[in-house]
Amino acid sequence: MAEKNRYSDEELQEFKELILEKLAQAKHDYESLRASVTNSDGNDTNDTSPTFKVLEEGAGTLGKEEAGRQAQRLMKFIQNLNAALVRIENKTYGICRETGKLIPKERLRAVPHATLSIEAKQKR
Repeated sequence: MAEKNRYSDEELQEFKELILEKLAQAKHDYESLRASVTNSDGNDTNDTSPTFKVLEEGAGTLGKEEAGRQAQRLMKFIQNLNAALVRIENKTYGICRETGKLIPKERLRAVPHATLSIEAKQKR
């Protein structure tokens, strides 16, 4: 039997649904982090006494920095998922960009935005 050079439309649809689920969750998580960084949820120390405010400012700054880094990682993940959706539409999804072979389904289920097979990744 000849080796497949792309996934079928049904398989691509399965991956699309998986990616859309992950994309929705990532967008939700991103908005939550963004809200915590910008204090748009209103949960701040402005209504507490000045003593507590001074003590909490340091911890709050560190928390915002970490949330900002997490938000940046999530934004990159969202961009990668959107790029994967484009590859699905182009019917090039799941093809390793170095070897040209199909990336195994198990890898794509674990990392749906993958563009390299494990073989190609290990060579890097």
